[in-house]
Amino acid sequence: MKELKGLLQVKKLIALLLTIVFCALSFKGQVTAEQFLTVFSLVIAFYFGQSTARQAKNE
Repeated sequence: MKELKGLLQVKKLIALLLTIVFCALSFKGQVTAEQFLTVFSLVIAFYFGQSTARQAKNE
């Protein structure tokens, strides 16, 4: 139950939904590979950057 609660945090939910939407658009051919890579890289970098900063602050 705790893992499910963690997945439903707003930032994680937005990152997950954005990834799913861009994957779907990419498969349909409505988004180029370059556009997909740019957006996906930004989302992943932001998410992991926040996680790393939070961990460093707690240590």
